[in-house]
Amino acid sequence: MSRPRLRDRGYRLVTRALAVLLLPVACVVAPGRARYLACQWALKARFPAENLNGLTPQTRAAFTEARARALWQHGILIGLTSGYRDATAQERLFAAEVRRSGSPAAARQRTLPPAESRHVAGTAVDVRPTEGARWLELHGGRHHLYRVYDNEWWHFEYRPEGRPPRLPHPGAVPTGTETCW
Repeated sequence: MSRPRLRDRGYRLVTRALAVLLLPVACVVAPGRARYLACQWALKARFPAENLNGLTPQTRAAFTEARARALWQHGILIGLTSGYRDATAQERLFAAEVRRSGSPAAARQRTLPPAESRHVAGTAVDVRPTEGARWLELHGGRHHLYRVYDNEWWHFEYRPEGRPPRLPHPGAVPTGTETCW
C-alpha cells in the first residue's frame, strides 16, 4: 500500500472538519449518537456515489461504525468502492476475468463465481483509500471486519465468528496452515 497523497490528506481534513461542523445539528437530531450521525453525513458528502444497499444489516452496521471510529479517533477516511453485488453482476465479473486470464482456475486468483462470493452474500466490502484499508486491517477486528486475501488490500469481510485464516488469493483453498493475523 502506498503513502497517502496530498489530495487524500486534503479530503480527510475537509471531511473531518465537516463532521465537526455538523455535530451541533446531529446533537439535536440524535443526542446519543451525534458523533456517529455527523460522521455519516460528512462521509456521504465525501463519497456521494457509495451504495451500502444490499449489505446485511450486521455488515452495514459494522462498516459504518468502523469508519465513524476511524474518522473521529484517527482522522482516517474509509470509503466503499464495492459492497453487495447480485449474482448476475458477480457472474459478469468472473466471466470477464476468465476471458482476461484464460481459465477459470486463473480467474479464481482474482475473483470468485457468484456461489462463492461474499459480495453476493452481502458480507464483503471493498474499501479505499489505502490509508483507510490500513486502518481497517489494524482496527477492523473490533467490528468483525477482516482482510482475508494477501493479494487484495481493499477486500474485507464481516466475520462475527472471528478472524478467518489469511489466504493468498480468493480461490485459494484453506489447508489449515494459514496464518490468522
